[in-house]
Amino acid sequence: MNHDQQLTDALNRRSFLTKTSLGLGTLALGSLLYPDKLFSSPQKAVEQSGVLGAPHHIPKAKRIVYLCQSGGPSQLELFDYKPMLEKMHGQDLPASVRKGQRLTGMSASQATLPLVGSPYKFAQHGQSRAYVSELLPYTSQVVDDLCFVKSMYTEQINHDPALTFFQTGNQLAGRPSMGSWVSYGLGSENENLPAFIVLVSNNAPQDQPLYARLWGNGFLPSKHQGVQFRAGADPVLYLNNPEGYTKTDRRAMLDALNELNQAQAEQAGDPDIGNRIAQYEMAFRMQTSVPDVNNLSDEPDWVFDLYGPDARTPGTFAANCLMARRLVERDVKFVQLYHQGWDQHGNLPSGLTKQCKATDQASAALVQDLKQRGLLDDTVVVWGGEFGRTNYSQGKLTKDNYGRDHHPRCFTVWMAGGGIKPGITYGETDEFGYNIAHNPVHVHDFQATLLHLLGIDHEKLIYEYQGRRFRLTDVAGKLVKGMLA
Repeated sequence: MNHDQQLTDALNRRSFLTKTSLGLGTLALGSLLYPDKLFSSPQKAVEQSGVLGAPHHIPKAKRIVYLCQSGGPSQLELFDYKPMLEKMHGQDLPASVRKGQRLTGMSASQATLPLVGSPYKFAQHGQSRAYVSELLPYTSQVVDDLCFVKSMYTEQINHDPALTFFQTGNQLAGRPSMGSWVSYGLGSENENLPAFIVLVSNNAPQDQPLYARLWGNGFLPSKHQGVQFRAGADPVLYLNNPEGYTKTDRRAMLDALNELNQAQAEQAGDPDIGNRIAQYEMAFRMQTSVPDVNNLSDEPDWVFDLYGPDARTPGTFAANCLMARRLVERDVKFVQLYHQGWDQHGNLPSGLTKQCKATDQASAALVQDLKQRGLLDDTVVVWGGEFGRTNYSQGKLTKDNYGRDHHPRCFTVWMAGGGIKPGITYGETDEFGYNIAHNPVHVHDFQATLLHLLGIDHEKLIYEYQGRRFRLTDVAGKLVKGMLA
C-alpha cells in the first residue's frame, strides 16, 4: 500500500468517526476520574453531572426523603376517619359499594365481607383540623406541615408488583427505580457521596421481602443504582481496605486500574467502562465521607430525644430517620428508607400498634428537624406504602381481633416540604372508605409530581433502550397541581 492510499484510509469517513468517538469517550472517562483537572471547579463538575445538565424549570426542592412503609398501612386506622364503618360494624359490604371489583385470593373465598369500624379514636389537630388516629400522637403534632393525599390508587393488588410499581413505574422487575431516575437526570451535588442512598430498618418484622432491584438502576448506567447503608462498623460493604492494605495502596491500585481501563476505553469505546471506574472512584472518596456521616457523636442529646429512644440504636427506623437528615445536610439527592411489617391480614390491633410505636415519633421528628434547620423548604418528605387495606375484615371478625386485606382502590400517603402545600387534605374517599369520591391520584401522577418538584418534566426525562424510549411514568402520569404550594 503506497503512502497516498494510507493517507486516504486514515482520513476516510468511517475512520474519522471511529477515532473521534473514541477520543470523546476518553474525554468523558477523564471527566469522571479527574473532574478537577477538566473543569475550573470540582463542585461545578459534580452539579452538571446529570444528563439534563439543568432542570427543565425552576425547582421547588433539591432532594427527596422517601419513608416507604412496606406492606400497606391501614389508612382506616390511621388517617381516613369513617364513622359509617363504626355504624355498620359487622354488616356485609354492600354490593353497590364493591361494584364487582376484584378481590385477592385471600378474600374471594369468604362467604361474607364484614365491615370493620376502627377501634381507635380519631381527633382533629392543628389549624388544618386534619383527622389523625390516637395511634399516631407525634404525627398529629405536625399536621400543619403535611399534605394528606387520601385518594391515592394503584393498579396492583399484590405486594411485589405493587411495591415495584411505586418504586419503578412498572409492575415488572427490571426498570430503574425512582431514585436512579433522579440521579440520572440531575446528578449529584456532593462528589463524595452517591446521589441515591438506601436505608432499611433492622427493627421491622421481616414479612414481605425487599429486593435490591427496588433501588436498582435497571437499564440506566450502573453508577445510578442506590447504595445501601447498613448498621454497624461497615455501613457500605467492601468499602474499607483489607487488613494490612493502606489508603496509599488503594490509590496506587486504582491509578493502575484506571490506566488499563482508559486503554480499553480507547480501543473498545465502551461507555460502561467509564461507569465502572466512576464507581471505583466514588468508593475511594466514600472511605472518608461515610465514616463522617455515620459518626453521630456530634449529635446532642436533645436530637436523640426528638427522634426517640431507638435513635441511639443503629439501623432502627428512628436511627435511619436521623441518618436521613444527616444525608440531606450533605446534599444527597434521594434518600430512601424502607420499613417492613405493615401487612396486617390478621391480628391487626396488635401488629399495627407495634408498627406505629416504631415509626411515628421518628417520622414526625424528621419533619420537625428539617424545618428547624431550614431544610424542609427545599426537601420533600414522603410517607406511605404500596396500597391500603380493605374496609372489611379478612377472616373471622371478633370483638378484639380482625385483619384487613390488600386494597389498591384508595389509600393515604402524606407529603411535606419543598413545594408541597402544607396543612391540607387532598382527595376524598366515599363514606365507606372503599372508593375515591374526589381528586384521584394515580401512582404515575404521584411520580410525575415528585419529579416536577425537583424541576423535571416527567415526559422529558427519557432513556432509549432496546429501541424504545422509556421514562419513570411510562406513558401516563399528570402533574397534581392541587398539592403544590
